Amino acid sequence: MKLLLELFGAFAKIGLFTFGGGYAMIALIEDICVERKKWIPHEEMLDITVIAESTPGPIAINCATYVGYKRSGMAGAIAATVGIVLPSFCIIFLISMFLNSFLDNRWLASAFMGIKLSVGILIIDAAIKMIGKMRKKTLPCIIMSCSFIAMLLIDIFALQMSSITLMLVAAVVGLAVFRMKKHPAKEGNAR
Repeated sequence: MKLLLELFGAFAKIGLFTFGGGYAMIALIEDICVERKKWIPHEEMLDITVIAESTPGPIAINCATYVGYKRSGMAGAIAATVGIVLPSFCIIFLISMFLNSFLDNRWLASAFMGIKLSVGILIIDAAIKMIGKMRKKTLPCIIMSCSFIAMLLIDIFALQMSSITLMLVAAVVGLAVFRMKKHPAKEGNAR
């Protein structure tokens, strides 16, 4: 029960104090789950992030559910998921009750302009930390660099292409290279 409350509390804190959605939460999830609590190793956090991004649902909720399940089974998954969702739900519910007066308040509008900037910084911080701790192998570095350049060019030239397409292309390349390493071309089969 203590672990369930700890999971709920840790993810409720992340959900309460993080603006900007799942990508902004990744840095805090990593800080709490990997650095402070040592619930999962860093390599597993990288894997969780990739899987959570490629599965349906918000990335932060998927990460919380996985960590909770890893630590305490289904009850842990529920505690972590409710913990990360509940603060945001309550805040959005309160905002919706006073939406018109909320949007007209210049102080709040200015505050949210500043929050937008900090969210971008949190996302960049999470990316830099993950890249810094990533195992430096040639193929992942090439795929990451090509994906970054492709996304940059897509944004610059305002092309209509989903990031999902790039993820699928990267997955196909990774699987093809894995297949070639596992089953190298057999030379001299013409005996």
